[in-house]
Amino acid sequence: MAQDPREKVFNGDFSEGTSGWFTVQAAPVSVAGGKLCVDVPGGTQLPADVIVGQSDIWLQQGRSYTFSFTASANPPSAVTARVQLDQAPNYPGTFSQDIALGPEQPYTFTFTSSLDTDRGQVLFLLGGEPAPGVCCVGGVSLIGGDPVPRYVPDTGPRVRVNQVGYLPFGPKHATVVTDAPGPIPWQVNDSAGATVASGTSTPAGMDTSSGQQVHTLDFGAVTQSGTGYTLSVDGQTSYPFDITATAYDQLHSDALRFFYVQRSGIPITDALAPGYARPAGHIGVTPNQGDTSVPCQPGVGDYQLDVSGGWYDAGDEGKYVVNGGIATYQLLSLYERTLTVPRGRLGPPGDGDLHIPESGNGVPDVLDEARWELEFLLRMQVPAGAPLAGMAHHKVHDDNWTGLPMPPDQDPQPRHLHPPSTAATLNLAATAAQGARLYAPFDQAFAQRCLTAARTAWAAAQAHQNLYASKADATGGGPYDDTDVTDEFYWAAAELFITTGEQPFLDALRASPYATGDPFPPSGFGWQQVAALGRLDLATVQSQLPDADRNAARASVVAAADRYLQTAQGQAYGVPLADSEFVWGSNSMVLDKLAVIATAFDLTGDQRYRDGVLEGLDYILGRNALNESYVTGYGRHNSHNQHSRLYSHELDPTLPEPPAGAIAGGANVNLEDPKASRVLIDRTVDPPQRPAPQFCYLDDIQSWSTNEVAINWNAALSWVVSFAADDQSVGA
Repeated sequence: MAQDPREKVFNGDFSEGTSGWFTVQAAPVSVAGGKLCVDVPGGTQLPADVIVGQSDIWLQQGRSYTFSFTASANPPSAVTARVQLDQAPNYPGTFSQDIALGPEQPYTFTFTSSLDTDRGQVLFLLGGEPAPGVCCVGGVSLIGGDPVPRYVPDTGPRVRVNQVGYLPFGPKHATVVTDAPGPIPWQVNDSAGATVASGTSTPAGMDTSSGQQVHTLDFGAVTQSGTGYTLSVDGQTSYPFDITATAYDQLHSDALRFFYVQRSGIPITDALAPGYARPAGHIGVTPNQGDTSVPCQPGVGDYQLDVSGGWYDAGDEGKYVVNGGIATYQLLSLYERTLTVPRGRLGPPGDGDLHIPESGNGVPDVLDEARWELEFLLRMQVPAGAPLAGMAHHKVHDDNWTGLPMPPDQDPQPRHLHPPSTAATLNLAATAAQGARLYAPFDQAFAQRCLTAARTAWAAAQAHQNLYASKADATGGGPYDDTDVTDEFYWAAAELFITTGEQPFLDALRASPYATGDPFPPSGFGWQQVAALGRLDLATVQSQLPDADRNAARASVVAAADRYLQTAQGQAYGVPLADSEFVWGSNSMVLDKLAVIATAFDLTGDQRYRDGVLEGLDYILGRNALNESYVTGYGRHNSHNQHSRLYSHELDPTLPEPPAGAIAGGANVNLEDPKASRVLIDRTVDPPQRPAPQFCYLDDIQSWSTNEVAINWNAALSWVVSFAADDQSVGA
């Protein structure tokens, strides 16, 4: 049934589970029969100590609203129903009613709003009772005011280009949204308005990923460097773009500098990151409980570990070994690539490139930054003498979800080490083995420490091959669950063999199902599918791998690149994603596929692979249905409200936006957060209508399933942009 267009509450019948609702000190017990029932702890002091609520309620001042719901409590208890502004510390209210709850009954109230906001809240305050109990609410509705306006994204001109720029002798494609039946003329104009090239478009028909009728066009003949170019077609003029050999140089630096401001356990200074200064987080200074002595969860162990340092993983302040593993790998791989291919335009990364605290120590900055996380991964290893010694704890994070925003040094939540997992242990083995060979020229003692930890982790994983992270362990942090670790075993064996040349690791590689199986899934690699990382290194890094094995590895990389290119060539926006692959972190999926394509170029020198990488970057930087550059600070219309407790300018103007070079997760057809689900799905029709895949994105801090930041996504961006910036053919 279609929803009343004036309805302000999302999922008030709980048909979508708990989506859209939050709780404070109340544990959801069940959602059934249109009701949400929660355990209410006894002994709290104030009604607001226990809450069931929903945010993002649109209220208009002076308009009448009807607030209705059913509710019950067992044993009977006092409850306050409230509508207020989500604004600390006072939370001004516009409606409040105390209710003595007992057996279920309906309630209806009418009020006139004194608030004019889209940041209202509907709350049920359940605390202040001496005894524990169960409270249930259902049929929650707030009807009134004007109909909720349908969200229409600002897509700007119908001509979609890479808003950052094109390399002079690289591919230059654009997409124009038009229903013109035949080719239409286009012109490229320089910053002075002079036409420097012209031609006609190619009709591409209906693009299913966007639901748009589109044409494509190629202006690759324009090779003159310059700034402020525009493309005009069908009465529309694109956002400006540059054509220059240095198009990716600054982004190359900024994408890597993102990691410094994500660091835990160290002050971020204005001298190194202007506008982002903050005290060190999670070092045990009040109100933090710190990461310097973190206990295990009950039943996991009786010890505490210093797990300080590392990077905050994403929009929360947790730290996760499996995601830290792939992010560390890609930064190390970015460096190692410069050792395995002919010297590029920029040369190998150097000391002082990133302007970080370690600059000037004689070590390339990218290795210093990766070490900040690798040191944390090493600290997550279960100590000798403890049960599961040598395994790695899966993650560490707050016991409950922290508020948004939340400066890391102000986080008061208790933190615990979560159970060790086989996946985390093998991530440690792989990255530590990789680090052992790369840090050896700079710090032999640290390299040896890495190799010892890698061997220990490998042995522990062999002894405990089926310890899986629980999908249900999702309170206060993501679960990062994975029940197939054959790919992690393959990756770890590959890194250990490349570093040591020892036969047992080669034997493990040959015994793996990936010895003959394809490690490159159609959707690209990721933290849950890491066999490709081992295969990429076996194909490119010098080792004692027999020639037949190396040749097979190289052939599999090229074959995967061909498949990904074929997908891109079937898309009017040039993106290597099928419609079903616009999921959580889709931008990272694009970039990881581009890394495979880039590696095929390194192996073969075939320009079509290099061109495929650059065209994929076009999508990331604005040549997409939304006309959106997904990287903060890059392009005329760019994402800058990403979900993060650190960079919450949208909620608190005193805080900064995400730093330049931070990439958003991207379009997600599953719309797994209430903000995106509420805004993007039209529920006034029956059945509810979802947007086309590319339109399943919202540049809003509350849309964590489409707009979060994450270290593995920025690591992928860093790797690919490093490849593009280093392109030797820019002036060919």
